[in-house]
Amino acid sequence: MNEVAETPIRQPVLRLSGIRRHFAEGKERQLEVLTGADLELFPGETVALVAPSGAGKSTLLHLAGLLERPDGGELHVCGRSADSLTDNERTEIRRNEIGFVYQFHHLLPEFSALENVVIPQLIRGVPQREAEKRARELLAYLGIEPRASHRPAELSGGEQQRVAIARAVANAPRIVLADEPTGNLDPTTAERVFDALTNLVRASGLAALVATHNHTLAERMDRRITLQDGKIILL
Repeated sequence: MNEVAETPIRQPVLRLSGIRRHFAEGKERQLEVLTGADLELFPGETVALVAPSGAGKSTLLHLAGLLERPDGGELHVCGRSADSLTDNERTEIRRNEIGFVYQFHHLLPEFSALENVVIPQLIRGVPQREAEKRARELLAYLGIEPRASHRPAELSGGEQQRVAIARAVANAPRIVLADEPTGNLDPTTAERVFDALTNLVRASGLAALVATHNHTLAERMDRRITLQDGKIILL
């Protein structure tokens, strides 16, 4: 009798359960931003976070990226509970497992595109030659390897964002968190940057949570979510 192979259970690389976050407004009032947010993010998928300004998108990304601590609930990153992590352990996870892409590229202006992608790897302890090889491969995949020697000021907005994406994934993270990555770009350039990001996510099995106001691009992602009354709602 043949045994039926069991289907492996998909494990989320990011899980938020009942996450709460508030901020003080004056001496006695609190602004409740998240009031019990739940989310699971799986390898190889892109999730669009679409919500109006002030709804808590950036706060959610900061919590997911271990840049802030929640006031309640449970947060698991790559199978580890963030509650039990020391500050040094949180920093290590951010460096090795999470890549960040922002609306503004935040590239180091005095270094070339190639060097901006190499530096995070050197900080992690990757040998120089290996770091440069991976940086060139990433820039080539994103279509900007010919611009590798140029500094950020010599690159177009779309090129700068593609370098920022390459930098975000240089250390082979498992999660990419992007906050309005195409917000400063014209529609045509935004489309190219979006395609570069999503193609890289799917080719490498990353999981991506992307906050965006661009509904056209959001509709092309695997899932769309929003924030309503401090909770995550599926669109």
